[in-house]
Amino acid sequence: MTAFYAYALAIVQGVTELFPISSLGHAVILAPLFGWPVDQKAPAFLPFVVILHVGTATALLLYFWRDWLFVLRGIFGRGEGVRDARHLLLLIVVATIPAVVVGLVLEKAVRNLFASPFLAALFLVVNGFVLVAGDRLRRRSSRSGMELKALDLRGALVIGVWQCLAFIPGISRSGAAMVGGLVTGLAYSSAAHFSFLIATPVIAGAAVLEVPKMMALPDHGLSGLAITAGVVAGITAWLSTAFLMRYFRRHNFDDAMVPFAIYCWVAGAAAMLWLGLR
Repeated sequence: MTAFYAYALAIVQGVTELFPISSLGHAVILAPLFGWPVDQKAPAFLPFVVILHVGTATALLLYFWRDWLFVLRGIFGRGEGVRDARHLLLLIVVATIPAVVVGLVLEKAVRNLFASPFLAALFLVVNGFVLVAGDRLRRRSSRSGMELKALDLRGALVIGVWQCLAFIPGISRSGAAMVGGLVTGLAYSSAAHFSFLIATPVIAGAAVLEVPKMMALPDHGLSGLAITAGVVAGITAWLSTAFLMRYFRRHNFDDAMVPFAIYCWVAGAAAMLWLGLR
């Protein structure tokens, strides 16, 4: 893989992992769609993907360092604020459990069933409807506009279950988690905030699961290009997170998901048409 394609994939990873437009769907679609010389079955590709995910997770840790420091206070601290910190930690744990269970039991079966470029493009279109559904369900919620501190464990579990839709290539993890947050009554900014917080253990956990395979490769599959691409993915992810948090704070109104849904519809339909004609 040349530097151009490595950095292109890193930028795509950094953007699509946080934007509600499916990083997995783009990973499945882009190479065959544009004819990129990327061998996803090559031994060096797995370490490359792991490094990209580590870069993204690191960016999220750095952006939300105050939240994670707050959580650490709940684990080791005492006094004022500890109860709220422990509540936030418990919310993150509960929301992460469904993804862990599904990942261990069904991930390979689901991804092997749906991981064709055409089906990923189809589910990218479906993802657009999921995002619009989140807007509609938000309007019907009796608790719409809640802050994150008002979220209870049942709501966290609902968000975690929604997040599991992302095991289907083309369905966005961040988008599904945000829709789950909107369904439970969270404000857009709070739903995005919590979606990014629970992304950190999910992304880091996925990377850790692949580390043993990576370590078995010559030189552990690492290269200077993979490491610099991971840095590029991290920088892109940090900028994406900053943009989205600002966007949802400023657009806390109905149909804030529509621009992302339109992108999914257009990009998914165009990819289906192009792949179908080839």
